[in-house]
Amino acid sequence: MTTATLTKIAVADPVVTPRPSAFDVRDSRAPRYTSYPTALQFTGAVDSEVYGQWLAALDPAERVSLYVHVPFCSRLCWYCGCHTRVVNKASLISDYVENLVEELALVEARLPGRLGAGALHLGGGTPNMLSRDDLVRLFGALRHVFRFAPGIEISAELDPATLTEAWVKAAAYHGLTRASLGVQDLAPHVQEAVNRIEPFETVQRAVGWLRAAGVASINLDLMYGLPRQTIADVRSTLDAVLTLRPERIALFGYAHVPWAKPHQRLLPEAELPGAEARFEQSQAAAERLVAAGYVAIGIDHFALPEDGLAVTKAAGRLRRNFQGYTADTCQTLLGFGASSIGRLPQGYVQNLPAEVAWRDAIASGRLPVARGLQMTEDDRLRGEVIERLMCDFSVDLSRVALGHGFGVSVFAEDLAALQALVHEGLAVVRDNRVEVTTRGRPYVRLIAQVFDRRSTGGDGFSKVI
Repeated sequence: MTTATLTKIAVADPVVTPRPSAFDVRDSRAPRYTSYPTALQFTGAVDSEVYGQWLAALDPAERVSLYVHVPFCSRLCWYCGCHTRVVNKASLISDYVENLVEELALVEARLPGRLGAGALHLGGGTPNMLSRDDLVRLFGALRHVFRFAPGIEISAELDPATLTEAWVKAAAYHGLTRASLGVQDLAPHVQEAVNRIEPFETVQRAVGWLRAAGVASINLDLMYGLPRQTIADVRSTLDAVLTLRPERIALFGYAHVPWAKPHQRLLPEAELPGAEARFEQSQAAAERLVAAGYVAIGIDHFALPEDGLAVTKAAGRLRRNFQGYTADTCQTLLGFGASSIGRLPQGYVQNLPAEVAWRDAIASGRLPVARGLQMTEDDRLRGEVIERLMCDFSVDLSRVALGHGFGVSVFAEDLAALQALVHEGLAVVRDNRVEVTTRGRPYVRLIAQVFDRRSTGGDGFSKVI
């Protein structure tokens, strides 16, 4: 097929693009590239001892980012791809926080000094499962080990259904600056299909509490591609949430990976939208958001023009990490809690995912590491190419190669492999600069995958659309 068979639709923003009519890559799978190499390439070669050495080698003058994983929820959403479980006993959560404090002490013992922290993210799971006493203990330990830099961004992922005004006030007291609320879709028949009942009024109430407490940035997570979901549902949900004027909206395609997340088998799989319906839902949502004044950020984020994410994108400094697109400039991310992932100058490290094993390691005085990956210079080279493609939809291969001490010929095989996507009009190459075309932007993960020397293909990854 030639590029002439691709039908172009005129839209307001380049991220909102037409679908190919014959060359159909919508069922293709590729990594989300929140890291390179991806976590599937991690091995046990990076263990507690190696991580300890990496911690000791950190520059005391450099700020770091912190991530704390809270693997608990009060309900099981059947679409969920996170590492979490349902817990109803407060004592289990408090015990987990005590283990977090002990893990922080283990890390502190290996650090070269009291490092400054430029960002802190509480993820999960549902961080607002922590009690106010748990928050006091956790933040006390974090501030003891790290110096919170002026202007530190403290963010948390929250479940509106279980959020309370008292929790919001407590988190705001400890410095919460940004909150991410899971909404997904407001249609009752979709919520029933995914086991997440959440009326709009619940979301509206949560946003009101956060605004009143001085939390300046609100992000709402939405999804397309859910069971029983239609374009009308997507538009109706957007019409409702846009009345709240969130600073950011994350628009994710549901990743159906029941081989990795068995609880997804509880979904009515026969009622999942097909590839064409998923594409139409994503396009309808993007069109609506751009029309409402939001700036498209990469493949799945939208932000108001004055938001830090949009400002960073305009300045060409947008980054991508395990939380998605970010304005965070810290080069080191330290993860705490079961399954958390960190990145240091030497490479990636991931904690033990099973809570029992994680707790046992801490009790024995060991850093609770399961696996990781020590990056090569080729990994760093390719990681920069992939990050720039994911963030900017373009990359100057000559500049990147020179910056890593290579000649541009290092990309010869990749450029040859890229020609299939160039032929289909998804990318162009001029003077060793790769530009993702308007119609190619939804498929940028496939273009990035061309430069991935670690991935063995699409198996195990989510659909690109």
